[in-house]
Amino acid sequence: MKISLITVTRNSGQYLEDSIKSVVGQTYKDIEFIIIDGKSNDNTIDIIKKYENYIHHWISEPDRGMYDAINKGMQLSTGDIIGILNSDDIFDNNDVVAAIVKTFVEQQVDSIYGDLEYVEQHDVKKVYRIWKGRPYKRSRFLSGWMPAHPTFYFKRKLYEAYGGYENHYYSAADYELMCRYLYKFKSSSFYLPKFIVRMRRGGQSNGSLKMRLRANRRDYLAMKKNNIPFAFIVSILKPLSKLHQYYKVSRTN
Repeated sequence: MKISLITVTRNSGQYLEDSIKSVVGQTYKDIEFIIIDGKSNDNTIDIIKKYENYIHHWISEPDRGMYDAINKGMQLSTGDIIGILNSDDIFDNNDVVAAIVKTFVEQQVDSIYGDLEYVEQHDVKKVYRIWKGRPYKRSRFLSGWMPAHPTFYFKRKLYEAYGGYENHYYSAADYELMCRYLYKFKSSSFYLPKFIVRMRRGGQSNGSLKMRLRANRRDYLAMKKNNIPFAFIVSILKPLSKLHQYYKVSRTN
């Protein structure tokens, strides 16, 4: 079973090599690694070329943002399963992809998701918060729940049947896609209780009250599009629904 793994870059030279190494080090080797670069002007391309033997496809050209670039990667992909690894994130350990494939085989589902670790930018061994998933129930979308997107892997047939990311939702494009696949079209999913990704501090959607309100508006539009009942109320509940999944920790490993 081949996994198409897509990484999107733009001036990602500071952390990209760490991400690539975490892919190269996976024990599971049937990985189609695709990098879509948004015309970087730092050392990103030099890093890509350094690891070119491990990268099946890469392009560098202007795009309309992260989700447009991911769509380009999905169009190039040929794997049975599609997943995303952000250019400043790393896999939690070397057997993550093997565990993902094993779960797809054993559970016979359309998608899986797992747990996420938030780490310090300059020390990925220092975990300061975790996102703990929950067993899958479609009804959880009615309270604003969503899987942790960096841990979300899905079968290619979902992309072929229901399309890719809709770029005009901006920061809510990942939520909209998962809502479309899982809630609107009732695709099956399974929670893998395992840390999948270490994600560095950052992100813009929650950077200020104005950004949070803007993101909340996009969440609402995504809910309306995918037939979530009482979308306005659910969009208010959505930030609250994450609280039980967040665990603040302070450890190094």
